[in-house]
Amino acid sequence: MTSLEWSPAPVGIDASRWVSRSGCRPTLVVAHTIASCQRLLDVIGYVEGDPRVQVVFTVAPDVFNHQVARFLDRLGALVLPWYQAVREHFDLGIAAAHGGLHQLHAPLLLLAHGAGRSKRVRPGPSDAPVLADPPVYGLDAQRLTHDGRVLPTALALSHDRELEVLRRQCPEAVEAAVVVGDPCVDRLVASLPRRPDYRRAMGLGEHQQLVVVSSTWGRDGAFGRWPDLLPQLMKQLPADRYRVAALLHPAIWDGHGHRQIRAWLRGCLDAGLLLPDPTEDWRGPVVAADHVVGDHGSVTAYAAAIGRRTLLLPAQGPVPATGTAQHLLATHAPRLDPRQPLISQLALTGEVDPETVMAALTARPGNAGVLLRRTMYRLLRLAEPDQRQQTDPVPMPRPHHWATERGLAG
Repeated sequence: MTSLEWSPAPVGIDASRWVSRSGCRPTLVVAHTIASCQRLLDVIGYVEGDPRVQVVFTVAPDVFNHQVARFLDRLGALVLPWYQAVREHFDLGIAAAHGGLHQLHAPLLLLAHGAGRSKRVRPGPSDAPVLADPPVYGLDAQRLTHDGRVLPTALALSHDRELEVLRRQCPEAVEAAVVVGDPCVDRLVASLPRRPDYRRAMGLGEHQQLVVVSSTWGRDGAFGRWPDLLPQLMKQLPADRYRVAALLHPAIWDGHGHRQIRAWLRGCLDAGLLLPDPTEDWRGPVVAADHVVGDHGSVTAYAAAIGRRTLLLPAQGPVPATGTAQHLLATHAPRLDPRQPLISQLALTGEVDPETVMAALTARPGNAGVLLRRTMYRLLRLAEPDQRQQTDPVPMPRPHHWATERGLAG
């Protein structure tokens, strides 16, 4: 390794020679993917402004981590290479995914990067036995332990229901669990009064309706399973009355490449499709939306929880964990059939009550920031500041960062 490959500051044996402010508690943000990084950026703000804390980032091993380093560079974050991060000691580590965590030397706060933990562990090889009740991903011993050691010092849960699942699947991790609610839900709720501002920022006319199409990654997501949906919407919805925005999971962009995604959607972009870059905050468009068409991904659940008219696409794959917001939607949300005329289906209603979905997403509404900050300062072994923890609205959409001209912007 050369000196250029190893950062001399602000952590490590010689760091005191180079830093201007010494004695800070080093905190490592472990970014696996764009999606997990976006969740961590919400949370790290609870301690980042403290003069006693020094925050650094690292990009962890993950098949979908291609764009993370560039994203962090644009944010002005100080990034340590992974091989250095796993050799240093930190007073706190924060992650929202699982790969490589056993290599870290830090008390670890582990969060979910989406709307709770609803997905089932995918089946193994084709000759593996099929389980009648597959484990819930992220609450299983395979993800939470290594060589008999529980990895997180604090495991942040959104709901008491997750604690019960954890008790069945990985009882050794129960002592680390803390139910904090969902910080993303709280920020969405805090943003609702600013809905007219989000709509203006997106260039929506007063009488235009915004249809947001949300897709998670994988072959059972909307983008993979229904490739003609966006072209059909652009063709069938009158442009003077409707705008359409597509929120594609960052892993879709990483799995296929940004150029290819824009090439596939070039006709839609020419027709006016709004296509945010995956590093843009997706929550502003969801707050601004009149209709959300989605799959089993987190965005659909969040949209339903804040009262957006939500239509679910027909899906394959495992049924979400019982009692989760995704399970409620799979059971009660109205279905949109992409093979039928679409405009009339936007008015479909089901038995989805936003308050019920909200209650399934978070057991501590409005308190995630307070509880997460308290947990982080406990792990840092620092007294918590006296200032009251605020929940900020999400950022305004920035359409000039979206691909809207022949798929070449972004």
